[in-house]
Amino acid sequence: MDIHEYQAKEILAKFGVEVPKGALAYSPEQAAYRARELGGDQWIVKAQVHAGGRGLAGGVKICQTQDEIHDACDNMFGRKLVTHQTGPEGKDIYRVYVETTAQIEREIYLGFVLDRSSQRVMIVASSEGGMEIEEISSTRPESIVRSTVEPAVGLQEFQAREIAFELKVEPGLVQHMVRTLQGCYRAFLDFDATMVEVNPLAITTDKRVVALDAKMSFDDNALYRHPQISELRDKSQEDPRESRAADRGLSYVGLDGNIGCIVNGAGLAMATMDTIKLAGGDPANFLDIGGGASPERVAKAFGLVLSDKNVQAVLVNIFAGINRCDWVAEGVVLALKEQQIDIPVVVRLAGTNVEEGQKILAKSGLPIIRATTLMEAAERVVGAWQRDLSQGTRLRAAQ
Repeated sequence: MDIHEYQAKEILAKFGVEVPKGALAYSPEQAAYRARELGGDQWIVKAQVHAGGRGLAGGVKICQTQDEIHDACDNMFGRKLVTHQTGPEGKDIYRVYVETTAQIEREIYLGFVLDRSSQRVMIVASSEGGMEIEEISSTRPESIVRSTVEPAVGLQEFQAREIAFELKVEPGLVQHMVRTLQGCYRAFLDFDATMVEVNPLAITTDKRVVALDAKMSFDDNALYRHPQISELRDKSQEDPRESRAADRGLSYVGLDGNIGCIVNGAGLAMATMDTIKLAGGDPANFLDIGGGASPERVAKAFGLVLSDKNVQAVLVNIFAGINRCDWVAEGVVLALKEQQIDIPVVVRLAGTNVEEGQKILAKSGLPIIRATTLMEAAERVVGAWQRDLSQGTRLRAAQ
């Protein structure tokens, strides 16, 4: 789960990371009022969307007067911000963050991520802040500093000082840098984050270390332990399909293809998508319905997959261990009867109660295409989709 910049800054500030003064606004008028509250003679207005590259897309504006703030916000609210991270569909702007500006002497990149190879939290830093880490990696790889944290002891002061020295932080600011590094690490650890990024972390002309931007992402599976973090979720910034799936306890990731997938188990779901590609099709989603799925849960999964208007065929691939094939078969029949599905549906069942499941599908009288192996299922769903596509093309030509 991602959160907005202003939310990440509020969290980091509680752990001793210095951030600029700022306030949230939901309208141009409120943004101008926030600037008056903050004081000063220059402000920066930032669109709050879950994406990077906001500045290049017009989502960040420096303003000298309250009229400029009003005009900048008037151009932001209600439109979609399109960046290299959002794709062409963009993200809707519903709120902005108004901040005081800082006089920057130099910028640093700072990131905390979970390194799966070492099974440790890794700190990635660079003296070339203000750029995306991918750009830094390609243009200035020698500037990147990496350091893994031993989980038994956490981020120690000597380790934080070493990072500060490698970043060539001047001696008088090393302790401030140590406090910033340790604050970010504690926030990462205490809230089960998967990423904390401060870019840029600025050293100002008045010798302060300030987080000018911040991003945080959290482990969805740990949110039950942090209700205060769950409350920060902004569904308007999420794929509506993925949001609906999360609300129903399903693991779903939307893709760009047209063959919907309903599978139990993440590994099998990945194999299913690969096999569809091998057979000449394109998967429309990753969907893991989990173990012990009831007929109602399977029917809900159908509804979720079919909410994607690009889906032109569905493949159900179940290898039942904890699950049961007869439950899945009942769910498929229930979904087809309730939702009047008029696209090809291919079902492959294996494992517990597979014979009972096959009987339920056969007795239903519904146009369900059955398969016994994954490759066969993929070939049949791709073939059925292509036939439907061809028939639709001929029908339109005849009309």
